[in-house]
Amino acid sequence: MTLFGIKNCDTVRKARKWIETHQLSVNFHDFREDGLAEKDLQHWCQIAGWETVFNKRSTSFRALSDADKADIDQAKAIQLMLTHPTLIKRPVLVLGEQVLVGFNEAEYKKVFSL
Repeated sequence: MTLFGIKNCDTVRKARKWIETHQLSVNFHDFREDGLAEKDLQHWCQIAGWETVFNKRSTSFRALSDADKADIDQAKAIQLMLTHPTLIKRPVLVLGEQVLVGFNEAEYKKVFSL
């Protein structure tokens, strides 16, 4: 089980605290420091949908040029997220073939049967 995100993201902190409180074992991967593999991003988009993974409500999205914001499809979204990892909705929790995007306590409880 791996939690992908950025250390200083408030939502990632909430997820990490929740995981720690429930004494679950998880590897944390900071994609700003540890990098981001295109194959991981493609997998997340395939399982969760690129529209879920790509955060259009982020300040990073608002800072993009109009050309970058236009005609976004999965391929373009993946390239933008590789260039600007803060466009990824965080955190991304990967449990085998399951991918949870964002932190939702009820969803985490359900997945971990708590």
